[in-house]
Amino acid sequence: MPTIRDVARASRVSIATVSRVFNDSPLVTADTRRRVLASASRLGYWPNSIARSLITNRTHTLGVVLPDLFGEFFSEVVHGMDLAARERGFHLLVSRSSSTEGDLAETLRTMRGRVDGIALMAPAFDASRFLREVPGIIPTVLLNPESTPAEADSVSIANFEGASQLVRHLVSLGHRQIAHITGPTSNIDARQRRDGYRAALREAGIEPAPHLELPGDFAEQSGFEAATELLRLTARPSAIFAANDYMAVGALGALHDAGVRVPEDMAVTGFDDIALARYVTPPLTTVHVDMLALGRRAVQLLLEREEREPGAPARHEVLATTLVVRGSCGAGAPITGGPRFAGGGPHGASPPRRHTA
Repeated sequence: MPTIRDVARASRVSIATVSRVFNDSPLVTADTRRRVLASASRLGYWPNSIARSLITNRTHTLGVVLPDLFGEFFSEVVHGMDLAARERGFHLLVSRSSSTEGDLAETLRTMRGRVDGIALMAPAFDASRFLREVPGIIPTVLLNPESTPAEADSVSIANFEGASQLVRHLVSLGHRQIAHITGPTSNIDARQRRDGYRAALREAGIEPAPHLELPGDFAEQSGFEAATELLRLTARPSAIFAANDYMAVGALGALHDAGVRVPEDMAVTGFDDIALARYVTPPLTTVHVDMLALGRRAVQLLLEREEREPGAPARHEVLATTLVVRGSCGAGAPITGGPRFAGGGPHGASPPRRHTA
């Protein structure tokens, strides 16, 4: 096996220079770096990552802690994270943590010493408070936090604004009885989308009706069951806004089974714009969330943190959402586009089964 000494000899530099190249030292010139890397590639040399981390006190690995690993939302977020991490020579250590603070604390303990930073999504409780109470936590970026702490950067999605815009669109089409299939009440994304729904109704002079808000859990089955319940009402709503696309797909199935035409008899809308949304019949009107950008920006914030001045304030960013109008709302020919929103508070997500929107 080739050694660092072999690379130094082939490159006509010292062993220390080869070490600086692989530790990304700014003291090495671009020409020397290219020559050393070319020699290392030709010889098939790569430094031992364990020994390297012992010397530099860095692992070049980032931890990712998510409430679930199933479904398009999480796969896209992780994809974005991986792209951003690889651009900087980092790898990911991905873990699932349940919705309890105890389980999260244990997950973070197991990562300590193995990663240089953590991207954390914990939609079921206030992760910022958790970070303040857990001493010695490593650099962390929060995804979709309930509050924005001074201790950590965060990146969120404009849930409230996106939901409000979608409901305003339904109102503009003449809908006055608009039902809402919510996500879990413990989930911050679900609450913000519900609040956006209510605010848009009140803005239009419509008081939200409790009997038109049905609980869901972000899974298709809960959307099916909620729509079935709505069909039992004497005065049925003319439109449904589901807090994510998976529940909207479930609602479409229930309406189809009952012989209810969409959108002629009842409009159906969702949130997230998963790939499936454009292929259901009719195509689903929804709110587009850039899941890839959410993951990418979280890692970028994490890696940029160490490049800022000591004591620099935390950054809190909100990614815009986009209204995507298709056939399920009865607005005529499918159109993709609409206003973009990046408001100050709401954050979002969208797995198909549980936890986040």
